[in-house]
Amino acid sequence: MRKINDYTKSREAFLRAEKVIPSGIYGHQGPAEGCYIPVEAFPLFSSKAKGSYLWDLDGNKFIDYMCAYGPNVLGYHDEDVDRAAAEQRKISDCTTLPSTKMIEFAELLVDTVASADWAFFAKNGNDVTTMAVMASRAYTKRKKIVFFKGYYHGVAPWTQKIDYPGIIEEDVVNNIYVEWNNYEQLEEVFAENKGEIAAVISQPYMHGNFVDNEMPKKDFWQKVRKLCTDNDTVLVIDDVRAGFRLDIAGSDHYFGFEADLICFCKALANGYNVSALCGKQFLKNAVSSMSYTGSYWLSAVPFAAGIACINKMKKINSPQILLEKGEKLTNGLKECAKKHGYDLRVSGAPSLFYLRIADDPSLMLHQAWIAECVKRGVFFTNHHNHFINASLTDKDIKETIEIADEAFEVIKERENS
Repeated sequence: MRKINDYTKSREAFLRAEKVIPSGIYGHQGPAEGCYIPVEAFPLFSSKAKGSYLWDLDGNKFIDYMCAYGPNVLGYHDEDVDRAAAEQRKISDCTTLPSTKMIEFAELLVDTVASADWAFFAKNGNDVTTMAVMASRAYTKRKKIVFFKGYYHGVAPWTQKIDYPGIIEEDVVNNIYVEWNNYEQLEEVFAENKGEIAAVISQPYMHGNFVDNEMPKKDFWQKVRKLCTDNDTVLVIDDVRAGFRLDIAGSDHYFGFEADLICFCKALANGYNVSALCGKQFLKNAVSSMSYTGSYWLSAVPFAAGIACINKMKKINSPQILLEKGEKLTNGLKECAKKHGYDLRVSGAPSLFYLRIADDPSLMLHQAWIAECVKRGVFFTNHHNHFINASLTDKDIKETIEIADEAFEVIKERENS
């Protein structure tokens, strides 16, 4: 049996943090959000990261399958990306006038993303999903937005539910919700709201939390694309999470259609803080008409990092690498579970996989297995999709499966005792 991690220093740091920071750690990386159950199984603060590995304050090393919740696509501190960022930092970063790196980055995205005629830069995924909705409303002069249930498009009020703290009815009154993959229901909604729908916004496939991920049905996107075109409705793809992991040209390209607006962030610059909204020529004037910016949105260092990241992803064909590594890992995990008599469901793209032990609908068995993996050095989380990065090795995958095997053995013994 492997050594079980101790998190003494992480806990001490958290006690410090909660005195001066709301929740101690806020957002999806915080212990109150449902991904860290039981909390005592997880470290809470890191000391360093490199490649596929993360070290916590207590010196425990993890093979990290959360990848900073997605930004780490090439490996932490990829030398090519970091070198490009460092060279730009010597020249300029956040300055009164933007660097031409912004133009170079936009040109590269237009050349790379199949549906892109232009690119607009911000910092977070939420920035560009919000801009996409605003641009859709500016262009169509309509209010209503269609969402697919199970979505996540950020934390702005328009993305939330009416019962969330701080959200009022006016924030979501123009939201319409339909079931994922239910084209007939979407068609009915368009008929009931003829001439009123500004945009349909969706992830390229349903990669929500607390639920198995689900790919689009055959011809689903092609039918949605035609429906939006026929009704002068903007089709927005939120590729913040899946972007560049399925297809360098965009996840819409992967599924055989073109979005009107497509949002990128996580894998865009391997951890440097930049996001991008790309879109069709007919929406360029609507975006130009908007007053939408931020203090650091034109910083040059993340642009340089993004250029290096995209060029390297192209060079190594990263989607294929991530697919192959993801398949090897998830097939191994399923076989390992089967050996111990468990039904481990793997859903979504192999590069962006979701795990669920299906033997217990309460999810507590799944949480127990994840906890035993984490305590032994594999950083999974509960109820969220996981990420593959290009630096993951066959040795890492082998060790992951060995740890998963031991974790299954532990929960099986616990069940039988």
